[in-house]
Amino acid sequence: MTDANGMIDTSRLALLASPTDRARDAANALADCTDWVPLDEASAVVVLGGDGYLLDVLHQMLDQERVLPVYGLNLGTVGFLMNRHRGCEGLARRVAKAKPMQVCPLRMTAIDQDGVAHHSCAINEVSLLRETRQTAKIEISVNDKVRIPELAGDGVLLATPVGSTAYNLSAHGPILPLDSQMLALTPISPFRPRRWRGAILPDRSRVTFRIREPAKRPVMVVADQKEFRDVAEVHVEIARDKEMTLLFDPGHALDERIVAEQFVV
Repeated sequence: MTDANGMIDTSRLALLASPTDRARDAANALADCTDWVPLDEASAVVVLGGDGYLLDVLHQMLDQERVLPVYGLNLGTVGFLMNRHRGCEGLARRVAKAKPMQVCPLRMTAIDQDGVAHHSCAINEVSLLRETRQTAKIEISVNDKVRIPELAGDGVLLATPVGSTAYNLSAHGPILPLDSQMLALTPISPFRPRRWRGAILPDRSRVTFRIREPAKRPVMVVADQKEFRDVAEVHVEIARDKEMTLLFDPGHALDERIVAEQFVV
């Protein structure tokens, strides 16, 4: 939460740490750094861990419908969504001076082969993946217009700019600047159509995936870490009512990292 001037109230910070030894040791070292408050009283959250744990925290806040600004300190591997951990000194000042980045997750509705609807949000991407050795066959529509009648391959994913450097990049999808207001639609090991390498869509788009021959060629859908099997149809769009705020040190903001990642060789 912020005050009328958009500033974080650093007198009400909560501290969360991943269950790794490294993160717990760091949490113990920061215990006397400031007067930490419980999460339900906090104006912002300092998160110790890696990208995966930060995503877990964001999902928990989405589930509880109380989304606070998050300032991550990297004690994981990649730390793309995190800031550099520098210990206790000046931590509250760093949070106060951090640059806010607003991001919106994807809202997914998956209908399984029994007709049951499942709902979830994805901060990085929604991925459809074949469940067996059989190639998945998927029809892709954008805003109710069929664009790919039948994609044959291992699957397909729809990624946000935040997620464009994660699974999407590994699948040879494009890196999207944070302020691009675009989504990356990327096939996973496509066989047909052979020359289609994906698309970049406005983030106002609504994308629908329909599974062809679902009984013979079962497909699962994964919204970040949440998985639903044997789906028949999946609808995905931006959840603008679920906006989240990530906090980054000046000069180390996520938009700069996204640009820099495109020049890594």
